[in-house]
Amino acid sequence: MIKDIDMIKKTYYTYRKKVEEGRKLFGRSLTFTEKVLIAHLDGIVEDIPKRLKSYINFNPDRVAMQDATAQMALLQFMMTGRESTAVSATVHCDHLVRAEVGADVDLANALNENSEIYDFLHSVSQKYGIGFWKPGAGIIHQIILENYAFPGGMMIGTDSHTVNAGGLGMIAVGVGGADAVDVMSGIPWELLWPGIIGVKLVGKLDGWASPKDVILKLAGILTAKGATGHIIEYFGEGTQSISCTGKATITNMGAEVGATTSIFPFDERMVTYLRATERDKVAEIAESITDCLTADSEVEENPEAFYDQVIEIDLCALEPYVVGPFTPDLARPISKFCSEVKEKNYPEKLDVALIGSCTNSSYEDIERSAHVARQTIEKGLSLKSELMISPGSEKIRATIHRDGQLQTLEEVGGVVLANACGPCIGQWTRHGREEGEKNSIITSFNRNFARRNDGNSGTYAFIASPELVTAMAFGGSMTFNPLTDTLINQNGEEVKLDPPAGDDLPVRGFKRGKEGFLEPPEDRHRVQVTVSPESERLQLLSPFDSWDGQDMTDLLILLKAKGKCTTDHISPAGPWLRFRGHLDNISNNMFIGAVNAFSDEAGTGKNIFTGGKHIRFSDISRDYKSRGIGWVVIGDDNYGEGSSREHAAMEPRYLGARAIIVKSFARIHETNLKKQGVLALTFANPEDYEKIREDDRISIIGLDEFTSGKPVKAEIFHADGKRESIELNHSYSQQQIDWFKAGSALNKIREELDHK
Repeated sequence: MIKDIDMIKKTYYTYRKKVEEGRKLFGRSLTFTEKVLIAHLDGIVEDIPKRLKSYINFNPDRVAMQDATAQMALLQFMMTGRESTAVSATVHCDHLVRAEVGADVDLANALNENSEIYDFLHSVSQKYGIGFWKPGAGIIHQIILENYAFPGGMMIGTDSHTVNAGGLGMIAVGVGGADAVDVMSGIPWELLWPGIIGVKLVGKLDGWASPKDVILKLAGILTAKGATGHIIEYFGEGTQSISCTGKATITNMGAEVGATTSIFPFDERMVTYLRATERDKVAEIAESITDCLTADSEVEENPEAFYDQVIEIDLCALEPYVVGPFTPDLARPISKFCSEVKEKNYPEKLDVALIGSCTNSSYEDIERSAHVARQTIEKGLSLKSELMISPGSEKIRATIHRDGQLQTLEEVGGVVLANACGPCIGQWTRHGREEGEKNSIITSFNRNFARRNDGNSGTYAFIASPELVTAMAFGGSMTFNPLTDTLINQNGEEVKLDPPAGDDLPVRGFKRGKEGFLEPPEDRHRVQVTVSPESERLQLLSPFDSWDGQDMTDLLILLKAKGKCTTDHISPAGPWLRFRGHLDNISNNMFIGAVNAFSDEAGTGKNIFTGGKHIRFSDISRDYKSRGIGWVVIGDDNYGEGSSREHAAMEPRYLGARAIIVKSFARIHETNLKKQGVLALTFANPEDYEKIREDDRISIIGLDEFTSGKPVKAEIFHADGKRESIELNHSYSQQQIDWFKAGSALNKIREELDHK
């Protein structure tokens, strides 16, 4: 049965009319991105939205939540007083499964360790009419692609890689839990009308080149913040040569360049995938409005007139890429990587190769990796590094087991993990390497921030395609290039691997396996949701205080972050995932990865009142909070890069933050701060970052005139008696200013629902 078919039919029924109205509004042809946005507008928009300037309200079709972020999202939703969600929503248990031994043991351990959380998520889902995917069913983004994504749809999800669904022609945006609460409460979702970057693909992939290499190359071009505020729209004949799941790999990692989302136009490869996943009716309806699910012909004929930036990638000339370490935008082709390993003294020995994750766990990915593995059996080669495989869903696992790819990977020595995120998000109990011990791993994942995969600061993590990762496991060295290098087999012969090949979809169709989906019951009013006051993992929320109407004076500097400060630095995952539903407990991890510009130490600072140094930031902030003293954080560029985790905003708010002042923000984190009532401000003059000293006090003044488009003033009081004034910019809309005044977006939602 096709899930949400009635909603999809309803969306498509009005699509053509809305697109035609959009052309009249803009007075020109439209990009595909613009068509999807227009089709999901909340009400009538009389003025043409301006890119990167106009805040516009939308009505997404659905909401998706993974188990780590769903806890806080649903705890917030419970506070609204609604009896059910206003749109289709699902919860997916994929983040809390720890990888250590193998699929069966790891899943059994997860069910035991996380029973309290799974029971809570299941009961809340039943209570409020939310679909529930059990542990082991698969990774949220693969499940969404297989069951829910549809061309031209709009979805928000409490995970930054929600953008994966752009591979099936959907505008899918990663958000914080408070945004999900808006939509589930029936309140329009506000988004800054995005800029659009056009990426023209020409030619066809060949040899070792894969869809993963398209986005790895693009990451090197755009950098980690180059697409902030933009949607990346792919176009050109090259798009049709890439499978639907290959497209999803590309859109998945659009999050790594800061893009709001990425999207591919509807084509026959999507039709084929929809039919393969038993959604023939969706394919049929989409085909009837194909012109609405692609850019107008004038766009492709004259792309510079419609996109803010146009980048062309020749797939025929594309070489496999490797990115990293420590950032996903340090990109170079494999032909140049070997010399760079030596020049930069990266650990040359490859310890572990990992394939799978939400980015690269499709049938095509595993098929091509297995083709490489089959060659090694035939040519007498053995693994020189550990090889670990994370299937994306139970459907994928069951199918590759039936078709033999899984057995091949196990035969060469690979360890098959559970259908879950595992090592990609730090849920990896890794043995054999001490903290700080330098070593290299290579993955087909999407992120490689320091400590992200295994919690070890000495791990140099690199990213490449799954087939390249598999090949390098047999080379055992970061300098091995399977395109040019040979290996010595067990007979002492030199052998060379052939380029990978394989089908993108199973010839015999997918095998369902144990689906693991639970529908909400009809008698939902009988379901009870309980949270023990003694629980260490779950805690009911209390509303944040509203703004008192006064300027914020004499704020202390808790932290001046030096360099990259991602959500992994602000609120890391790994072992801390167990506390994602308990705001007080998880707040103990606040800023433990952030580097203090005053000491060059990570995670610690100075308590101005006690004079104590090397104190955890969470302990300092708790002391300041007990004294009734507010504080601020100072940050560098692209502050909050990375995951959608709103804990990175909720923890500072809970422990007394009044403002975060930085050179620039990553999109999701900036919105999360606004949602939680923390002032998100940027230096009008980025060099003012240098003026901030450890023992300064800052006052943010003129807040009684806090207005959209108008900067605010700040006064810096130095300990030596000197005083400086600086200007701070912001991107608040009037609605977001109302969130600030109410104390949080959730407070405002409750006010509005109480008045209905």
